[in-house]
Amino acid sequence: MTLSRLDPRDPFVVDTRQLGRQPGSMRTVNRIVTLPEGFSVAMAAVPEGSEVELDLRLEAVMEGVLVTGTVSGQLSAECSRCLDPLSDEIEASFQELYRYPSDEDGAAGAGEDAEDEDEDYYLEGELLDLTPVVRDAIVLAIPLTPLCGPDCPGLCSECGAKLAEAGPDHGHGDNVDPRWEALRAIAEDPGER
Repeated sequence: MTLSRLDPRDPFVVDTRQLGRQPGSMRTVNRIVTLPEGFSVAMAAVPEGSEVELDLRLEAVMEGVLVTGTVSGQLSAECSRCLDPLSDEIEASFQELYRYPSDEDGAAGAGEDAEDEDEDYYLEGELLDLTPVVRDAIVLAIPLTPLCGPDCPGLCSECGAKLAEAGPDHGHGDNVDPRWEALRAIAEDPGER
């Protein structure tokens, strides 16, 4: 029996002993876990300490355990146009194969196989760690430019007022950059050159 560095009490660690390494055996797991760290992009995040729901299907296959699942939680963001705070549900699907460790894995490392193995996930004993898979699924599902609504007009480029609240008559007149004043004079009276 191989000892594992994983803590079986960690909510992201799943015990696969019930599958018995028998291809075709399957079980489902549903749990709510608290994120130990936040997962974020520039304007949106699933914050640290928030709860996410994991809905998993574990299937024993010849090479290991195939994990298919969804993670859902609450997204906190700001609109990329008007900067208003917003909150929304986020759901991400994932599928990953956790390979059974073999005797050759300890001696592996030569040639092309070494690069491929860096991308693979392995069971530690009978335990698997979902943390990197869940993190990748959430981060890829977070919108890079979240919007409070598809028709959000954003902010005024001159004064920063929210255009949705400013009204249709919002404007700043002819604020011409003084460096362009000479060209404007030529355009208004082309005969005086």
